[in-house]
Amino acid sequence: MKKNTARLELSKEEMKSYGYQIIDAIVDHHATQHEKLPVALGSREEMDSLFLEEAPEQGMDPSKVLDFVLDKVMTNSANMAHPRSFSFVPGPSNYVSVMADALATGYNIFSGGWAASPAAAELEIVTIQWLLKIFGFPKKKGGGIFTSGGSMANLTAVVTARRIKCGDDFSKAVIYLSDQAHSSNIKAIRVLGFKKEQIRIIPTDSELKFSVNKLKNCIAKDRLEGLYPFCLIATAGTTNTGTVDPLVELGKICKKEDIWFHIDGAYGGAAILSQKGKQAMKGIEKADSLTVDPHKWFFQPYEMGCLLVRNHKNLSHTFTEKPEYLRDIEGNTSEINFYDHGIQLTRRFRALKFYMSLKTFGLKEFRDAITYNIDLAEEVENKLRGSKSWEVVFPATLAVINFRYNPINKNYSEKELDKINQYISGKVVDSRKALLVTTILNGQIVLRMCLINPRTTMEDVTETFDLCKKYALEIEEQLALTKM
Repeated sequence: MKKNTARLELSKEEMKSYGYQIIDAIVDHHATQHEKLPVALGSREEMDSLFLEEAPEQGMDPSKVLDFVLDKVMTNSANMAHPRSFSFVPGPSNYVSVMADALATGYNIFSGGWAASPAAAELEIVTIQWLLKIFGFPKKKGGGIFTSGGSMANLTAVVTARRIKCGDDFSKAVIYLSDQAHSSNIKAIRVLGFKKEQIRIIPTDSELKFSVNKLKNCIAKDRLEGLYPFCLIATAGTTNTGTVDPLVELGKICKKEDIWFHIDGAYGGAAILSQKGKQAMKGIEKADSLTVDPHKWFFQPYEMGCLLVRNHKNLSHTFTEKPEYLRDIEGNTSEINFYDHGIQLTRRFRALKFYMSLKTFGLKEFRDAITYNIDLAEEVENKLRGSKSWEVVFPATLAVINFRYNPINKNYSEKELDKINQYISGKVVDSRKALLVTTILNGQIVLRMCLINPRTTMEDVTETFDLCKKYALEIEEQLALTKM
């Protein structure tokens, strides 16, 4: 038989040289992030002109491929870890976790079952236990699983709630969430085949929190109509404002009504490590399931979400399947196969980056970083309140602040204010100097800053405000001309 030469390999020396080039690029990126622009802009046509081609039949020098990627791909991707990336939920990340991801991928570790990698499974058990303790969940009875992100964690939670509370018949099941709940929850509910009539979106109160009275009324009405309330989704740190729902009261309602209590803490959950955040998270330990997102405020690279549950058996009872080809690797009950605790069979080794970064920096440094973020947002709020140009629309809450340009010496209409603030955001993003986009609160277009990057300084914020003021003056001149 002819010797196979198609081995997809480089020589040892080529691998070293290639690897050093990549490490050098990553280190340089981390060391100089603040000097770069956080925003990447590019149309489909522009991207097509750079990348669109037929799959090459013949290969080329790996260093040339790498140079092209570094020059064209990395520079045309938004830098969510940049100190002036204020929008959505930034991904600050950390270098140790980046290298841990490289190890996990480089060794190509399968983290689905115990037999394939007992160490990977054990590290997931250990790090899940760390999180159970942080959030006050039962250490022995509780459990969890790392997922690709909060969306998959929320989907896993709703699947579990439906299985445990409804069994096979969910035709009369009803699920409750607020109008500030994350869109991934609605997506999860739709993926699972619930009809629109089975979803109750409860209006929030004046503080944008889950309205307890409206919820009680809705549950009572549904029961009188012969429906089955089975799950409530609360939020610990909404994306819009950082608001935490009244978790203690909601937990009591769920216990009384025998409703599965899921808390989406993908954004705000990690704040429990700080003193102020811990107060806000009171009641989180009563959840049946909790989503947290380590690739947000636990400073991990994408992708890493997590679902914690009070009773680990609820996951295995929901997801365990016994195909013939897995019959020889089941192990004993203490040797957890994480493919039995979630949707994925093939899973990457996500626990390694959380484990290595926490071992390297320690919980105290994570705690101090989160505390700094919360304090910084409150300092920004104080700065805005001391200005004649800016209005705080919603106060700093878990490192999120919502504000708008609304000078006290002008009497702009709401329509004009919306136009001004939308213009400011657009121009700031177009400048690529900061990522600052809008959201809508109480019908008003407002600017929103999410300040969870521990490397963001007050100087970063102040210089961004100066940029905003520059564009505000531009649009004010345009408005003045239209009125002449």
